[in-house]
Amino acid sequence: MKHLMKSLFAVAALALTAVAQPAVAQDTTLTVFAAASLKNALDDVNAAFAKKSHIKVNTSYAASSALARQIESGAPADVFLSADLKWMDYVAGKNLIKADTRFNMLGNKLVLIAGKDSKLSSVTISQGFDIAKLAGSGRIAIADTKAVPAGLYAKAALEKLGAWTAAEPKLAQGENVRATLAFVARGETPVGIVYATDAKIEPSVTIVGIFPDDSYPPVTYPVAATVNAKPGVSKYLAFLKSSTAKAIFEKYGFSYLIKPVS
Repeated sequence: MKHLMKSLFAVAALALTAVAQPAVAQDTTLTVFAAASLKNALDDVNAAFAKKSHIKVNTSYAASSALARQIESGAPADVFLSADLKWMDYVAGKNLIKADTRFNMLGNKLVLIAGKDSKLSSVTISQGFDIAKLAGSGRIAIADTKAVPAGLYAKAALEKLGAWTAAEPKLAQGENVRATLAFVARGETPVGIVYATDAKIEPSVTIVGIFPDDSYPPVTYPVAATVNAKPGVSKYLAFLKSSTAKAIFEKYGFSYLIKPVS
């Protein structure tokens, strides 16, 4: 009888362990939905966070517009990091984020890029700027101007500078800013508009001009936990506010909009 009881206890213990393991795994893994332009910097931030906290981070990178729609459709994300305020406001309006966790973390700038072997060197971007002429017989790489933040910022700049009407017929629109970057890097378009941080990580392109700050709304990256976020999300958001995260983001060229709290 004693042997039977021991066997039963052993089986019960194994069953409890099997049930507990998925829960533990779930608690030590976070899913972050982040704007495509953040990939290199956020990969490094996530690695540093995982090393410190032993919490793994799985990140899905895409256009903020696509990620917001996925969250709206029920995709399991713990954190949303958008490249503009519009799409964060969108998910907030659907009550899909925890409002008290939201903060504006990063800033960026728009630049004009060309292939590294381009004859273009220094382009002054000001009122009357003619990007269509610069593209010649080629096209202008730009992110989707109807939904993707990088495209929305770029369209605003071209409209403000009086360049939109001539540029619009020549646009080659990418699904996100990294796709836009790839058009120029592969030589498929002679020029393109991306964030300064994107240009910095791609050796096949060069920055030939910088858009005036007053020609487009400030590029702002807000972050927030989703309503269904796991408990570990508080540690992750706290890490994003740390001096370690600040140093990594600034290394990649982002401006850090908050004062580190640790």
